[in-house]
Amino acid sequence: MPPPSRTKTRPGSEPGSGTARFISGVVEGFYGRPWTMEQRTELFKREQKWGLNSYLYAPKDDYKHRMYWRDLYSAEEAEQLVALISAAKQHNVEFIYALSPGLDITFSSPKEVAALKRKLEQVREFGCRSFSLLFDDIKSEMCPADKQAFSSFAHAQVAVTNEVYQHLGEPDIFLFCPTDYCAKLCTPNVPQSSYLLTVGENLLPVIDILWTGPKVVSHKISVESIEEVSSVLRRAPVIWDNIHANDYDPQRLFLGPYKDRPTELIPKLRGVLTNPNCEFYPNFVAIHTLATWCKAATHGGARDVEMGEEEDDLCYSPQKALSLALSEWLQEFLSTDPPGDEEPMQTDIGESCYVPGPGEKPLFTAEPLTLDDLKLLSDLFYLPYEHGVTARTMLQELDWLKNNSCATTAETDKTAEWRSRAQQFDDMCESVTQMFDRLSNAPKRSVLYDLYNYICDIKSSVGMARAYVKTLGGRGQPSAHLMNDDPEPWRFRGGLSGEFQRMLPAHGNRDLFRYPPMTSVYSIRPYCPEDKIEVQRIFTEMQRAGEGQIPQVTQSPLMCDSLSAGDVSPSPDCALVLEDEIGVCGYALALIDAKPAAAKIQRATGDSVFEDFPSLITIQVLPRVSDPSPAKRMIGQLLSCIRSSGSRGAFCELRENDRRMIQFYTNLGSFKLAKVAGLPHEVLTMATSL
Repeated sequence: MPPPSRTKTRPGSEPGSGTARFISGVVEGFYGRPWTMEQRTELFKREQKWGLNSYLYAPKDDYKHRMYWRDLYSAEEAEQLVALISAAKQHNVEFIYALSPGLDITFSSPKEVAALKRKLEQVREFGCRSFSLLFDDIKSEMCPADKQAFSSFAHAQVAVTNEVYQHLGEPDIFLFCPTDYCAKLCTPNVPQSSYLLTVGENLLPVIDILWTGPKVVSHKISVESIEEVSSVLRRAPVIWDNIHANDYDPQRLFLGPYKDRPTELIPKLRGVLTNPNCEFYPNFVAIHTLATWCKAATHGGARDVEMGEEEDDLCYSPQKALSLALSEWLQEFLSTDPPGDEEPMQTDIGESCYVPGPGEKPLFTAEPLTLDDLKLLSDLFYLPYEHGVTARTMLQELDWLKNNSCATTAETDKTAEWRSRAQQFDDMCESVTQMFDRLSNAPKRSVLYDLYNYICDIKSSVGMARAYVKTLGGRGQPSAHLMNDDPEPWRFRGGLSGEFQRMLPAHGNRDLFRYPPMTSVYSIRPYCPEDKIEVQRIFTEMQRAGEGQIPQVTQSPLMCDSLSAGDVSPSPDCALVLEDEIGVCGYALALIDAKPAAAKIQRATGDSVFEDFPSLITIQVLPRVSDPSPAKRMIGQLLSCIRSSGSRGAFCELRENDRRMIQFYTNLGSFKLAKVAGLPHEVLTMATSL
């Protein structure tokens, strides 16, 4: 059945005109620290300036909104809400008060329903005229009393909502948030959802329903999907849009434009409310671009187009909207906070009277923030399902530089390309550093404080990538800070949460940048005779790869070659293989006594070497193993077995052009170059004491 006809006007139409006003604005509905009263008042000013008209008060961490919904507000709390509702009216913003009783309400209890009415009556006395009941993020199991009174969970919610709506005198705006508030939560799907069908049939038609789209955080919202849910709900929904919400990930912030919602949606919706970042000030872009999206339909635009496509001034372009928002945001950055509002400790800073003398360091001068800095910031913190252009480029370049680092071992045509792209990557990294410096010195400290943790984190990560590329290009020592047994805490990310994620098989498979290999699950097991062929295959493959990087000359054999080739068997319990989802991808082998391997290649090595380092080890992994951790674990297990046998030390032989393995052993920290007489000039030894 199609939704009933509802006439509505575009944003800005006045109440009392005989038509329902299109709801547009902001919902404060995230989990975490609620915004302050001052920030909410600032929000109302922005909404009025940009043409938005509504604010839904639903902070999950206001205890009396959700957990203690029955409790009335105290006199002090009431005073704050009265002032807030008054401020919204002053700026022509509709204040919609939401209550979320679903955690523990007994729907069939008259006492509970009376408590619900009493709470909303109190807020009505504060001057509020619009309300909402939210039943999101709750368990759908009914208590025994409700099971006796209602045939389903949906019937229970609808009955109470209808009763409360009528008790409040049928307010012009009354919103209902269902438990199944997106297509992904519907069983088995939207058209066949018994829950939504019950809501659509029984909820009073003048009550509006909130909907987040295909998912909780919807990548795209299509006209077809809205038509489908509208048919089931028998009315056009109000979109609660989580595209800029970040309460589910403390390391992410979203500064990209409102996009992937065609403006053709507007005539098919009752309204749109954005539920943005937890941090107030960075929401400038999210709210500004939503306002531009709403205005596009006013002027007859009907698309959400990308730059580069055929477009005219009447169509909504996310990139044009973003540029407009960032230009205005820059002016806010360059202003100062009002006295007493987020000001630094020193408030009397003026021109320095100190003048450096000849040969002395010049005074530090903070460069002003630029529009390019904000565009870069937005690119680095774009949207949940995509990075900005610069961020994508940096990831692609780093991936290419890493996978083509062999070009730096000898001068070829590709070497010049590698070094050129490495310099371009370095320039992009430097831009991030400069952006951080200029943001850190911006006059508007309140905005900076909301951004600081994020920009500090990305600056550090980019710095590590920058150092890594320099190491690959031979412009720096192997970066011990990238792989080190005792790193500084700022060199690894995520704390305990990060450790858990790295141990789970799904970690990385939803990364926005899909070109690098997804994180694999590796297993280390003891070597068995059947593995000999696979070990020989890996040994031969890596030998050929190494020969391809240097002029074709006869190479001196290494002691470990006889181990890898299967000519000498590894010592018992001193052989491991590494497997991924494809198959065997690496190995680690050892001889407790290395003398048989030396004899095999007729190596005339002094006995003093075998006295200090009697054991021989070798390790090899295929290039598809991009994570160094499995190889490090194999070496650790191997050295532990060797130590248990009573050996004093272990060594490996490497060719001097094998930069990959030299860097690997160097990064372990325990292996050092050892001087060994009688070695061919292109062979070196690295050893560790046990």
